Amino acid sequence: MTAETTRRAAAGRSGRSSKSGKGIAAIAAVTASLLLLSACGDQTQEAKARRAAQKNRDTSAPLFKMLPKDVQDKAMLQVGSDITYKPVEYRSNGAVAGIDPDLAEAMGKELGIKLNFNNATFDTLMGGLKSKRYDIAMSAMTDTKDRQQGIDSGTGKKIGEGVDFVDYLNVGVSLYTQKGKTNGIDSWETLCGKKLAVQRGTVSDDLAKDKSKACETNGQQPISIEAFDNDSEAQTRLRTGGVDAVSSDYPVAAYAVKVSGGGNDFQMVGGGPLKAAPYGIAVPKDQQQLRDALKAAVELAIKNGSYAKVLQKWDVKDAAVKDVQLNGGS
Repeated sequence: MTAETTRRAAAGRSGRSSKSGKGIAAIAAVTASLLLLSACGDQTQEAKARRAAQKNRDTSAPLFKMLPKDVQDKAMLQVGSDITYKPVEYRSNGAVAGIDPDLAEAMGKELGIKLNFNNATFDTLMGGLKSKRYDIAMSAMTDTKDRQQGIDSGTGKKIGEGVDFVDYLNVGVSLYTQKGKTNGIDSWETLCGKKLAVQRGTVSDDLAKDKSKACETNGQQPISIEAFDNDSEAQTRLRTGGVDAVSSDYPVAAYAVKVSGGGNDFQMVGGGPLKAAPYGIAVPKDQQQLRDALKAAVELAIKNGSYAKVLQKWDVKDAAVKDVQLNGGS
């Protein structure tokens, strides 16, 4: 029952005269019932997740005491993530799955808490951190100096305080086309005058804009860039012939080429991944204690082998980092 319903009941009670005490008592009883239902409405999925986190909190975990006191108390970190990015994060039978959730689970065991993933479009994650909707962001997010400094890469203007990154994978971006229909695309330089789909706000988006400007500088037609909220939409656009190619992070491109249409929809073009850079867990600048605890969790997962098992499972072992850096992106 909504709060608006409760307000309507209250307004009705005060807006008309009562001919008997029974009427007042009846209305009071209804109001009490509504309040009870409202309280029951607190039994949300988030509340259940919080109770589960409290129940499973492990104060004896190796890194529990490194966490800030408020995180220890709630035994949970709210993680902002675009859960549409196979195989890095996506939904499988209603559950969150992929590289990032598996790594987060391994880290959670070392920290003694739960990392709870919340779905959002990629370009809203920084705002979610700023508004404290999320504690951290873990979403195949490339660590860049602009993001560290809170600068909009498109305009060059400062739009926030920026974040710190705990770097945990090293990847690049790749190009793929319809299988057997490359339209002469075999590198970024052959994209001039072609249509390219990307996910909005990603490194692929930024790189495409830079390459398009280079096309014009060289007297060629610019790249026609179509930016989508998620990579699945970009893939659909390519599958239906609306664009000539898609650019996305290597793990995502490789996965799409391997599984879409049983491997018959797409093919990789342009050689190996371009502009290799680290994925980082984004942490607000004022949360240095949390940042250091997360860094220690990745390091311990690497040391005990759980990190390698996750990368082996998702066939991205070449993206492994040996040393966990803070703000290692350029």
